Amino acid sequence: MSFGGYLLAMAVTTYLIRMLPLTLFRRPIRSRFIRSFLAYVPCACLSAMTFPAILTATDSPIAGLAGLIVAVFLAFQKKGLVTVAAGCCIAVFLCGELSVWLG
Repeated sequence: MSFGGYLLAMAVTTYLIRMLPLTLFRRPIRSRFIRSFLAYVPCACLSAMTFPAILTATDSPIAGLAGLIVAVFLAFQKKGLVTVAAGCCIAVFLCGELSVWLG
């Protein structure tokens, strides 16, 4: 298949994913269960895509794990996004420097 064929297939798929819910669900969803389920889908998908990248983003999975632990701790302390991101970066940097210093 040529590049144009692949591009057309991707465009049709993307269009159908966005168009079908608009045409099939004309009435508002009243079920509390389904609405809450749909509200958590983006968070679950983002977590599933992000978690493996956290552990493999650095040369050392231990540094990635240290950043993850710091992020979870700061998030539970209700710190802002910039604070959490900065804390993760500092933790990964220090862990990487410690591993170089130790050998």
